[in-house]
Amino acid sequence: MCYPDDARPPDHGRGGQVASYQDLVLTAADGNRFAGYSARAAAPGGAGVVVLPDVRGLHNFYRSMACRLAEAGLDAVAIDYFGRTAGIGVRDDDFDYAPHREAATPEGIAADTRAAIDHLRSPEGGSVRHVFTLGFCFGGSNSWRQSAQQPDLSGAIGFYGRPELVQPWLKEMKAPLLMLVAGADFTPIEEFQRFDKELTQAGVEHRMVVFEGAPHSFFDRGYTHFQEECKRAWEEVLGFIEARVALVPT
Repeated sequence: MCYPDDARPPDHGRGGQVASYQDLVLTAADGNRFAGYSARAAAPGGAGVVVLPDVRGLHNFYRSMACRLAEAGLDAVAIDYFGRTAGIGVRDDDFDYAPHREAATPEGIAADTRAAIDHLRSPEGGSVRHVFTLGFCFGGSNSWRQSAQQPDLSGAIGFYGRPELVQPWLKEMKAPLLMLVAGADFTPIEEFQRFDKELTQAGVEHRMVVFEGAPHSFFDRGYTHFQEECKRAWEEVLGFIEARVALVPT
C-alpha cells in the first residue's frame, strides 16, 4: 500500500475552506453498492475530482485528500474499490486488501468511477461541469485508464501509476493525462519514458513530470525532505485542472 493510517496529504498553500463533508454509499450501474467520501468546496469553481485510492481502498489519506481539493475550490468524491467483494467497511492498516485487489476488474472500477462522476454532476455533489480523476499507485493506473473508459472526462491525473496496466487502453484514450512520476519509485523510469513516447505516437495529449530522487508515496506531509516536490506536485495538479477548465467552453 502507499500510505499508512497516519499519512496525510501536504498543504497546497491556497487556503480555502470546506463547506461540508460526509461519508456516502454510491450505487454503480451494475448494482454494486460501495463506500465514498464527499467534500464540497466553500467557493466552488465548477470542476470536480474523483479520487482513486491506492490498493487499500478508501482510507483516511483519501478522505483528507478530498478535503484538500475542496479547500482549493474543487468538489471531490473519493471512492472505495471493494464493495463487490468486501462490502462497505473500514479499510485500516489491518484490512487484508490483497484478495480484493486481485478480484477488482477494470470494468468494475470504471462503473464505480462513473457513479462518482454522476454524483459530482448532481445537485447533491455540486452540479460540476468538468470532472477529473486523480489517483495514487493502483489508483494512478486506474485514473489514467479512465481517459479511455469515461467519454466525458476532462482529464486524468495519476501519481506512481504503472504504464503496463494502462497500455491496452492507449489507443482508446481521449482525455488528457498528467503523469506524476517518482524518480526513485519501484517502476523503472525507462517504462515511463517508453509510455511517454507511445502516448505521443498515439496522439494522446499528456504531460509527464519526473520528481528526481523522490520515493514512492513522496506526496505526504510527513516527508519533510520532499516539501518542494510536494509543492510542485500540487502546482502541477491544480494547474492542469485550471488550464483545462479555462479552455472548455461553458
